[in-house]
Amino acid sequence: MQQTTNTIVMIRPVNFRMNEQTAVNNYFQEDLELKNIEINAKAQQEFDAFVEKLRAVGINVIVENDDKKDDTPDSIFPNNWVSFHSNGDIAKYPMFAENRRRERRDEVFIRLEEEGFKIENIIDYTSAEHDGIFLEGTGSIALDRVNRKAYCALSPRADEELFIEFCEDFEFTPVIFTANQTVNGKRLAIYHTNVMMCIAENFAVICLDSIDDKKERKNVVKHFKQDGKEIISITEAQMHQFAGNMLQLKGKNDELHLIMSDAAYKSLTSNQIKAIEKYCPILSSSLETIETCGGGSARCMMAEVFLPKS
Repeated sequence: MQQTTNTIVMIRPVNFRMNEQTAVNNYFQEDLELKNIEINAKAQQEFDAFVEKLRAVGINVIVENDDKKDDTPDSIFPNNWVSFHSNGDIAKYPMFAENRRRERRDEVFIRLEEEGFKIENIIDYTSAEHDGIFLEGTGSIALDRVNRKAYCALSPRADEELFIEFCEDFEFTPVIFTANQTVNGKRLAIYHTNVMMCIAENFAVICLDSIDDKKERKNVVKHFKQDGKEIISITEAQMHQFAGNMLQLKGKNDELHLIMSDAAYKSLTSNQIKAIEKYCPILSSSLETIETCGGGSARCMMAEVFLPKS
């Protein structure tokens, strides 16, 4: 069992803009005073430069183009609708925003098979949408694949019962908590677990300050310590610069890299950088437009592929 992969799927946007349907509970999104066509062009530039940087260190990036006819402003974040597992199983997830449900495209699976990956079963949770129940993939779930633990910050986009069902189906131990951020003086649920934490092979980057309940916070810390992971703590301000939205990947010769945006990197202290670089180099890329309008960052853009080769 591996925690990291060298293969990811990324979706190149064609209609990227601020998604009005997700802005209701994604407090990271902001409006840019630009026309949508300019926003999309900027997002494409950031996307292409990011892919180039990933490929330069030997990460296998499978790029699929989004389809214009679907009008999917958030298609650049595929990790919310799908996850690919080492036993050949794929999970498809129920999405909060109606216009995000069109992102689920079987072309992606066909492309992976063309690239030599084997798909055994598709476990489809999407019917939960009819009951207003959501669980947005590895946005909602942070997986420790080696220790078979799944971490989930409950929110309008992460339902507890469905999360437990996922854990039973994929044989993970659930670690459940609530993570909040301050919005206009109120503590409100953070929309996705992956903006407040990242699990790497030997460490975890996490905004512990966002877990208001002391018992829940202690429990999360206990699990990391049990599994021998160094905890690198970030502040809420750093989380707002997407410092929790990172992903560790393998490049050439299985060398590990921690992937993040420039904004995330610039928010880190020299001690935090030192703590990370003890384990692996950092690769960062400018994702300013994508972060501002999309309210997601580097981690959200990458769907990890753990499928076996056929």
